[in-house]
Amino acid sequence: MKRIALVSCTKQKQNYPCEAEEMYVPSTLFKKITSYIYESNFDEWYILSAKYGLLKRNMIISPYNLTLLTMKAADRKKWADNVFENLVKELSPAVDVYFFAGEKYRQYLLPQLEKANFKCYVPLKGMQIGEQLQFLNSKIK
Repeated sequence: MKRIALVSCTKQKQNYPCEAEEMYVPSTLFKKITSYIYESNFDEWYILSAKYGLLKRNMIISPYNLTLLTMKAADRKKWADNVFENLVKELSPAVDVYFFAGEKYRQYLLPQLEKANFKCYVPLKGMQIGEQLQFLNSKIK
């Protein structure tokens, strides 16, 4: 079964336009998650950006200051609808989807994916940031 990961964007960003994968590197959690993804041999991974929606790692983007945490529910739903449409174009339902993203990023998107017969997992669910880092540190070299 093919496995993909969805990683949320972060508050900390580079201050210049660059590839999406590089944009969020200032965040320790983002670095740990991506290390875990690479070491766990995921088939592909994407970034969930509050501003840009679904991002491929090599897409060039500019820095921004936007988060789903402060968006109204209707705006988050619209964002999730857009991300879902883009994911369905990219993937077949024969894919396991792993979320490395907080509740606001999963809230409307995860149920849509499950309804479309994707199997979804949330390895860090319920963990505080420190617990997430500890878990990831125990899993990566």
